[in-house]
Order: sequence, then C-alpha cells, then structure tokens
Amino acid sequence: VQLQASGGGLVQAGGSLRLSCAVSGTFSSSTMAWFRQAPGKEREFVGSIAYDGGRTYYADSVKGRFTISRDDAKNTAYLQMNTLKPEDTAVYYCAKRQTSYYSPRTRDYPYWGQGTLVTVSS
Repeated sequence: VQLQASGGGLVQAGGSLRLSCAVSGTFSSSTMAWFRQAPGKEREFVGSIAYDGGRTYYADSVKGRFTISRDDAKNTAYLQMNTLKPEDTAVYYCAKRQTSYYSPRTRDYPYWGQGTLVTVSS
C-alpha cells in the first residue's frame, strides 16, 4: 500500500488549497484521514472520512473551513482548505486504516503518505 500526498504550497492568509492523496491498493473499504505537523509540535488530527463517504470528522480548529472528500473511482482522498490562517502552516499527511471506525489517533493508522508542506503567509 502506498499513499502519495500532493497539492501543498505557499498561500496567503484567507486563501485556499486542495490537497490530494492518491492510494495504491485497497481504498473503497478504508477510512481516510488527514493529519498535520507544525515545526516543533506533535502530529495532530485534522479530519477523517468514513469508507462510504457518509461520515466526516474534523478537529475544532478546522471545522467549517476544511472539507474532506473522496473519489473511490480514482482511489483518491482530498482535503479542501479554505480561509487559511498562518497557524495552518504545517506538513500535511494523509493516512489510511482498514476499518470503518473513526479514530483521531496517529497510532491507529498503519499507512501514511510522505507529507506535503502547506505554508500560509500573513
């Protein structure tokens, strides 16, 4: 199983970015999640989407600004980020677990992408 995250970059505060996570291997029955890690901080949960796309969960810090979606035909998950703030600056990672149960814990995700850097300037 391989996960390839892409779409990061430099954006001004208030702007938008869309991250993609392309997955090789089993996808349709997987819970997909996004985490982020800012310099000097621990990796934190951003949000997740259930295997059927029916349920999404978000960290309070991004709720109402970020949206997770998935396209099973393309084996790809997305993170649409709007109204970005400087504090959203981090390396963003996609992750996968082979279960339908929600979890915000990094240790519950055995598969990870390599990360993509998002920098939000003020």
